[in-house]
Order: sequence, then C-alpha cells, then structure tokens
Amino acid sequence: MGKDADWDEAPAELLRAGRDFVLADLDRDATPGWSAGKAGAEEAMAARGEELSDLQERLFAHGRTGGDRSVLLVLQGLDTAGKGGIVRHVLGMLDPQGVALASFGVPTETERKHHHLWRIRRALPPAGRIGVFDRSHYEQVLVVKVDGLEPAQENEGRYAELNRFDRQVINSGTTVIKVALMVSHEEQGARLRERLERPDKHWKYNPGDVDTRLKWNEFQDAYQEMFERTSTEAAPWYVVPADHKWYARIAVTELLYQALVGLDLSWPEADYDVEKEKGRLAATMADPAYQAHENEDTGGGKKSKKDNKKGKKGRKK
Repeated sequence: MGKDADWDEAPAELLRAGRDFVLADLDRDATPGWSAGKAGAEEAMAARGEELSDLQERLFAHGRTGGDRSVLLVLQGLDTAGKGGIVRHVLGMLDPQGVALASFGVPTETERKHHHLWRIRRALPPAGRIGVFDRSHYEQVLVVKVDGLEPAQENEGRYAELNRFDRQVINSGTTVIKVALMVSHEEQGARLRERLERPDKHWKYNPGDVDTRLKWNEFQDAYQEMFERTSTEAAPWYVVPADHKWYARIAVTELLYQALVGLDLSWPEADYDVEKEKGRLAATMADPAYQAHENEDTGGGKKSKKDNKKGKKGRKK
C-alpha cells in the first residue's frame, strides 16, 4: 500500500496550492503528474477501488470499536467542474454505508437563523466514516463574497474563521482533504451547451449558471484569495485541472487513497476470547438438532425420502 501507481509525482505534493500558487497560470487542460492517459487512469482507478474498499472497511471497523478517526473530502468548483462525477465515480467505488454525503445549496429558512457553520457542523462525518461535502463552508468566501451577500468588512473576517474551523475538525480526529476542481472558461461553456442540447441533461441546467459565468473573473479572483489565505499546512487546498474528467477523478482517487493509507489503521483486536468462541461455535455445529437442519439444507432430506420409499417396498414384499 502507499505506492503512487503510474504517477510521475505524488498528487498530494504536485497539486497542493503553496504560497506562490497563481491560479491564472494553471493549465486546466493539463494532466500534471499523470502519463498513462485515459485508459491507464481507468485501469488504475479499478485497482485503487479494491484497495480503497479494504481501507474504508478498516476505517469503518475502527469507528465501530471506539476509534475517533474519520475523513472529510471537500469538493469546490464552479458549475460543470465535475463535483457530481467525483461523487459517482470515486465515492461510488466505496460501500455506501461508510460514506456520509452532504450537499450545501442556498441556506434554508431554518439554517439562516443560525451561524453559517451550524449546518456544516451537523454534517461532519462521524467516527469511521468518509464524509463528502459537495460545496462547503468555503462558499462563504466565494459566492457570498462575489454576490455581495454580506458586508465586505464581515466577509474579511471569514478567512480566519474558516481556518479555525478546519483546525477544530482536524483536532477532533478528522483528516481533511480540500479539493478545488478548476475547469476552463471554454470547457465550462461547452458543458453548459451540452446540457441545453440534450433533453436528458436539461434537468442539470440552471439559468443561474450563466449569471455566475458572467462573473467569471470575479470568481477567479475569489478562488485565488481563498487559496492564498486558507491553504494551510494542516489543511491545504489541492487544485485539480478539471477539463479532463477522467484526470480529475484519478487525481481525487489518489488523494483519498493516500489519506486513508496515512491513517495507518490496523484491524481492531477482538475484545473476547477467540479460541473460546471457536469452541462454543464448534459445539453448536456438533449438535444433533443442528446437523438435522444442515442435512435438510444440503439435500440430506431427499435422500431420507428415497430410503423411506425403499423401506416401504421392502415391507410390501
């Protein structure tokens, strides 16, 4: 475990937004660190899926036996960036009972009566689970800021508040993976056009998507500032070029995989006497009533009926 299959460089290092990161310089059509192409990515994802399943089960068992570890995958990105595809194709490889998915849209009337982090806290993954935020608390410095939904002075304090929140979540035992899926202006336009041209995609289209697109530059500036002020050592942002959906999916798969490997969880030890329980189980399997039931399940009962018929013929003779 832990090998970066087919990666030229570990994505956790390659995609991290450091102090000198400049979003405007990002080639969103690129596939940094990956040289095996789309077919190789699909093959690698299938292999990672099996490994993720084992790691997820260890985490789930850890939570069921008193552990406090969990994982939170935060997905941010403009419309059509591929957040839903990540949920379907990456998290879809996992056991759904071990995944806690939350999607944050416009706050409800009840949510607006509370602090903006109230609904976020309620959706944090419990011990043993992998939580996924489709959009997150970081909307506060993105759409809320760009659309001027709160005073600029109040918005200024949000960055420090979000950093404090991330630290609290991490200190509680949760590994946080913050992913920003960055699609190009051209690719976003093509994906929105496809939604309009295909009847089976009309449900995914929202006229508000174009309103947001008209503020493209403002959102790019907001993302840049978000990276500068909230990509920390403990909770860095991983900026993933998203023009190629398959690349975004293999990149997030690897980030999640490495995070789970980093937990270094072993299987929980039994809190009972294993040998004693083996003996108790063996005793039930030797029980005549148990064996009679087993004979019926394995066809033993049919054999008995044949024997009975033979016995009846013998008595007639």
